[in-house]
Amino acid sequence: MKITCYGAAQEVTGSKHLLEVNGYRILLDCGLFQGRRKETDKKNHDVSFKPEELDAVILSHAHIDHSGLLPLLTKRKYDGAIYSTPATRDLCDIMLQDSAHFQLRDAQWLAKKKQEYVEPLYSPDDVLDTMKQFISIPYDRRFEVVPGVQFTFYDAGHILGSAMVLLDWQENGRTVRFLYSGDIGRRNLPILRDPDYPEAADVVLMESTYGNREHDDLIHIETQLRDIVQKTYDRGGKIIIPSFALERAQEIVYVLKILEMDDAIPTMPVYVDSPLAVSLTEVFLANTEVFDKEIRKVIEEEGDPFQLKQIHYVRDVQDSMALNTMPDPCIIISASGMCEHGRILHHLKNHATDPKNTILIVGFQAEHTLGRRIVEKQSSIKIFGKMYPLRAEVHIMNAFSCHAGRSELIRFAQHYKKSAREILLVHGEHNAQLSLQDALQTSGLKNISIPKHGITHSIEI
Repeated sequence: MKITCYGAAQEVTGSKHLLEVNGYRILLDCGLFQGRRKETDKKNHDVSFKPEELDAVILSHAHIDHSGLLPLLTKRKYDGAIYSTPATRDLCDIMLQDSAHFQLRDAQWLAKKKQEYVEPLYSPDDVLDTMKQFISIPYDRRFEVVPGVQFTFYDAGHILGSAMVLLDWQENGRTVRFLYSGDIGRRNLPILRDPDYPEAADVVLMESTYGNREHDDLIHIETQLRDIVQKTYDRGGKIIIPSFALERAQEIVYVLKILEMDDAIPTMPVYVDSPLAVSLTEVFLANTEVFDKEIRKVIEEEGDPFQLKQIHYVRDVQDSMALNTMPDPCIIISASGMCEHGRILHHLKNHATDPKNTILIVGFQAEHTLGRRIVEKQSSIKIFGKMYPLRAEVHIMNAFSCHAGRSELIRFAQHYKKSAREILLVHGEHNAQLSLQDALQTSGLKNISIPKHGITHSIEI
């Protein structure tokens, strides 16, 4: 067995892991790298393997850093199956089209700057071709991905439809099991069921995003959000929430729904200002079978869990622009989650300078992003090439993270203490991986490896 990580190796983005077993080549995820432009362009264009030589692709979930290069595979002649859960397939249909339009706009901007044609990474037509290759497999259903190799999806509890992938095959007269964790979720998150812990595995390829950090306790999430809303409302300000369109936007709206049901917050307009988030919320309502029991109870008692007394789902650009001149308190939830592009930039430009307002950060902010600079509470921030003083109050709610924290990652790995011959850490900044590696070894786990980009790791079973 060989595993080669072509992305998310000692970094958090661009997951691509090539598993070679019994002469077959199976790609686990095919994510878009997100970072500085020069590095991003190089890593996304220079796929280090031949797509046409792949035998299958298995997708853990729909986040763009795991799925966003799938259309490039089909563009470069991969014509095999792409396996995912049904909800992941539905989300990708929307997410990848949105990504394709962004690639097109970005190429047009570069072409104008360079005064020459720039080909987009992929087009909306490439996405249509990609979606034809999806095969949806439910959780807990064993399926043959290539001859002699079976796989099963388990609920990862990370986002809607997210999965861990357990592969098994016969080798030297025994069953060999390889587990890819994808992104591991947290227990007791709003909306989703808790992560599964699949059966014993010989080799575990697991994420390590928060290997050196814990999250705020989820038990305080409603209280924290209530206090921030009330404080900002009392001083007549607006709450600006940069949010990932997928999962985070729906979680925030759902928690606001719970607070509203309890009369715990003042009645005020809530704007979900992201056409992508609006479309993705519709997908959530079409896949309620994967919801946890708490939200199911809300649905039974209140109906739509994403409807509030004064909620507005904003698609139109003119309606979005009008939010910047509204004088009264309100909540604006807008993409992108790391403040790198999208409508959130306009809201930050118009509201970051006013101390009455609050910028609420509810997700991971990668290095070199505007979101990270806001988290660092820098005195001024650059938006559209111009510096603006950061006077709005900045709050950070780490409890919303849909990634397992340090102790949860340790608990997950310990589940395979007796069975795993090797555990490989991916999807984490290197310092986080080193910290988690040390913690796992201290807890008695052996053979903890940190793969390097493009270096093949051979494992004897």
